[in-house]
Amino acid sequence: MISLRHANQRGKANFGWLDSKHSFSFGSYYDPQHMGFSALRVINDDRVTPGAGFATHGHRDMEIISYVLEGSIAHKDSEGNVEVLPAGEIQLMSAGSGITHSEYNASNTEPLKFLQIWIQPNTLGNTPRYQQKNFGQTLGLTTIATPTGENGTLQIKQNATLSQLILAPKSKITYQIATDRKVYVHQVAGELSIEDQPLSAGDGAKLTDMSTVTFINPSDTQSTALVFDLP
Repeated sequence: MISLRHANQRGKANFGWLDSKHSFSFGSYYDPQHMGFSALRVINDDRVTPGAGFATHGHRDMEIISYVLEGSIAHKDSEGNVEVLPAGEIQLMSAGSGITHSEYNASNTEPLKFLQIWIQPNTLGNTPRYQQKNFGQTLGLTTIATPTGENGTLQIKQNATLSQLILAPKSKITYQIATDRKVYVHQVAGELSIEDQPLSAGDGAKLTDMSTVTFINPSDTQSTALVFDLP
């Protein structure tokens, strides 16, 4: 079963310095039909004006992923991590027993665009942890996060796997889904077809009760998506 939600159906919040689209209920946006999917709780498509950002605030017991699409993020947290994430960089912050951090657009002239993703952990009160890596732009499926951190992936405290899917024009790939697993697809850029269901940038798809799925790029440009394999 495939359930689509198009980009223009997402929740919205605009504070001037921040223009955000919410795939699931978040902040002042509440929709009981879209509270998350399995352990996936938040996908925010954020655009931040030059020099602006999120002042120091706290998190607890959440796996927080930032995926920079354009510009760069200046990050600082209570664990002593002070980093800049350029476009293409992926950050995983395990909030665990508690962490405070700030995130700002590192540029005073260029806008910042990034995805903020929250996944609920399967254990609570863990020691906070910070991870950051660029996984490149390799065609096909590139595994980004796993429960074990195997093969250079980021280690996430949930029985979940996050992959980056990049398809060349007019290409396709088949993905195997294990028994009792769910898959969520967030289309980042370009076009994608999932079993004849079309996705454009910002669209999301919930996949349930499926053993395989074929992802097709029907267009003449490259396609990029995130694939969440969830319990």
